[in-house]
Amino acid sequence: MTMQAARCPTDELSLTNCAVVSEKDLQSGQHVTVRTTPAHKFVFTVKSHHSVLPGTIAFSLPQRKWAGLSIGQEIEVANYNFDKSKQCIGAMTIEIDFLQKKSTDSSPYDSDKMAAEFIQHFNNQGFTVGQQLVFSFCDKLFGLVIKNIEAMDSSILKGEPASGKKQKIEIGLLVGNSQVIFEKSESSSISLVGKAKTKEARQTIINPDWNFEKMGIGGLDKEFSGIFRRAFASRVFPPDIVEQMGCKHVKGILLFGPPGCGKTLMARQIGKMLNAREPKIVNGPEILNKYVGESEANIRKLFADAEEEQKRLGANSGLHIIIFDELDAICKQRGTSSGSTGVHDTVVNQLLSKIDGVEQLNNILVIGMTNRPDLIDEALMRPGRFEVKMEIGLPDEKGRVQILNIHTAKMREFNLLSGDVDVKELAADTKNYSGAELEGLVRAAQSTAMNRHIKATSTVEVDMERAEKLQVTRTDFMASLNNDIKPGRKLLIIGTTSRKDVLQEMEMLDAFSTTIHVQNISSGDHLVEALELLGSFTDAERTTIAQHVKGKRVWIGIKKLLMLIEMSLQVSFSL
Repeated sequence: MTMQAARCPTDELSLTNCAVVSEKDLQSGQHVTVRTTPAHKFVFTVKSHHSVLPGTIAFSLPQRKWAGLSIGQEIEVANYNFDKSKQCIGAMTIEIDFLQKKSTDSSPYDSDKMAAEFIQHFNNQGFTVGQQLVFSFCDKLFGLVIKNIEAMDSSILKGEPASGKKQKIEIGLLVGNSQVIFEKSESSSISLVGKAKTKEARQTIINPDWNFEKMGIGGLDKEFSGIFRRAFASRVFPPDIVEQMGCKHVKGILLFGPPGCGKTLMARQIGKMLNAREPKIVNGPEILNKYVGESEANIRKLFADAEEEQKRLGANSGLHIIIFDELDAICKQRGTSSGSTGVHDTVVNQLLSKIDGVEQLNNILVIGMTNRPDLIDEALMRPGRFEVKMEIGLPDEKGRVQILNIHTAKMREFNLLSGDVDVKELAADTKNYSGAELEGLVRAAQSTAMNRHIKATSTVEVDMERAEKLQVTRTDFMASLNNDIKPGRKLLIIGTTSRKDVLQEMEMLDAFSTTIHVQNISSGDHLVEALELLGSFTDAERTTIAQHVKGKRVWIGIKKLLMLIEMSLQVSFSL
């Protein structure tokens, strides 16, 4: 039939999400399609009311906005029957926001109770992806948009176990055992709590587009894996599972190690790896202020945004990252400052209260960096504060290959790196080089190559004919390696033990790159060599000893041999 669009007669009827008709035309509970153009039709559930004139069909403002209807427009209306074997709603995701911005508040709304009331209120109604409607809950009006609909598993409808198949549909019928999931819109300030979490909470915290090389991090795979396991694994899981485990998120990471090894780089890039707020990066000394109370106020300002968002959104608050470079400048051991102001002590106290105080925040990750972890107050190191401590040391050979590949990638892309440059060879020749020193090596090689194409005349200018053939060669790298960039100093530690098993139990063997077994002297020839090196006997005496032990098997340690030599000398002296 052809009907005329009208305005919904009452606010109460507009909250039913039904198209309102005269009882002479249609009966309450029927479903109809409303065709506005040959290519556009919309499904509505109808409700009859005595105030509506026959031949008209009344819509609320959100319904008219969604379907593009105007008052007095003539539309085609036809009956619509749902196929309950395919169109019953299994799960429906709904985006929610306050209907009017002036009615916003920071009170948390229980999404489970909201879903139960929604199903009760709109049971046996038809819904379409993209549909807009108004919903009243706790005396507040909310604007809703249907984002996604999944059909109910046909096995469940037959009383059988669920098959696990999920089928997305455009139009569905809401039934008593449908699942309704509310998620807040991106610009919404509404706070939702409950098992039916919001989209933001269900999204992975890890940005799917990141990788080490794009981020410019090389040689820190092992360290980064350790940081991820301790600091981020719990944040990947849904909040309700974390809550059921009684697990608390790690709030602090301390990166320490020699200069130039990538501490600052890693801290800065962690923010890019995460779906989190833009990190706040602070150099330690910037916090300190000569005026009383200003240093503590600077600390409070860093946490102000996280505090406000946690109060407003609760568990749905985004992650706030605060990075302290040169942490040892502001968090020295309390009571060690020689001055009388005690500024360092109060800064440490303020930082402790924000991370792990009475009103502790759960939506923060504080990353501290230092070359001197021994200077930092011990209270900051305990679990619940900077509990993840990761040493960022000199890269191994594999790491140096990664770093050199990162810093030569651009040259390789534009064919400016000669084919005789072997990154693996350079990595083998740059033992004890830090990441910064490897970057410096690449820059020095580039400078050497560019210098070849500068004309040595009365004026300094580039030889453009030769510059077009510019390439950085192996010779450039070797010249820079020998003359320009020298390695964070070389250090060799040698440890000796007769109880290797004890070191194994103490997990100290991993600190040594090579383990050499030194066995006892086992032959007469070896014994004579040892005596020559020790120089304890005359040539004639060593010749006599060699004649006695030649071809014979002996089994004696160097320490015992020294003791025997000392005893023999004592006997000779007494005689």
